[in-house]
Amino acid sequence: MSRLKCIAIDDEPFALQQIAVYIRKLPFLELVGECSSAFEAFEILEKQKVDLMFVDINMPDLNGLEFVKSLAQKPLLIFTTAYNEYALEGFKVDALDYLLKPFSFTEFSVAATKARNQFELIQKSNQKPEKLENNDEFLFIKSEYKIVRINLNDILYIEGMKEYVRIHHIGQKPVMTLLSIKSLEEKLPAEKFMRVHRSYIVNLDKVTTVERFRIVFDDKVRIPVSDNYKEKFQNFLDSNFMG
Repeated sequence: MSRLKCIAIDDEPFALQQIAVYIRKLPFLELVGECSSAFEAFEILEKQKVDLMFVDINMPDLNGLEFVKSLAQKPLLIFTTAYNEYALEGFKVDALDYLLKPFSFTEFSVAATKARNQFELIQKSNQKPEKLENNDEFLFIKSEYKIVRINLNDILYIEGMKEYVRIHHIGQKPVMTLLSIKSLEEKLPAEKFMRVHRSYIVNLDKVTTVERFRIVFDDKVRIPVSDNYKEKFQNFLDSNFMG
């Protein structure tokens, strides 16, 4: 795999130099910027792609937490700080790890390896997947900087929202991911999942009630079957109809 492009952000010159040395020791990292403030980091992020940031929290003018929260698109993140009281806040902004100064190269290497593993998972999830076979019971998707496992049998329906899809499944909150409904439709097994509307895919195993070409889930959600898909859906009903 290609190396992760990294920036280090710290207002203390010695700490910044140490992180830079550590980054250069790891063959899967590439240092593309050393920043003594969050404002210098903004400039780098505007000019080039960054995969991973090492960010000090206690910095003047704009601290590391405020800097990260201000980013619309966040690279992978590892906080470096001398104050452990920020640990909880750090994880609230999806930090992969939290290195408490002074930290050793071994500690740094463990955190960086965690970032590499997460990066590889994200890369795989962004690739166009092959069609799932009948015996595949789950898939992995990227959602909010995490890789989430979705069991196919738990899916009720999938809702398309422009560039995103929202996966509604049993007993859990819906999961959103940056993926087109068409690409997900191509991956799911056709004998189990059916597109019934430009914005909806349903799990056929979960269809229990249909009212005037509206599929009812939990007596609350009604999924419309649009004209373009009525014939296909009617064929499904007819093939399983008794009486």
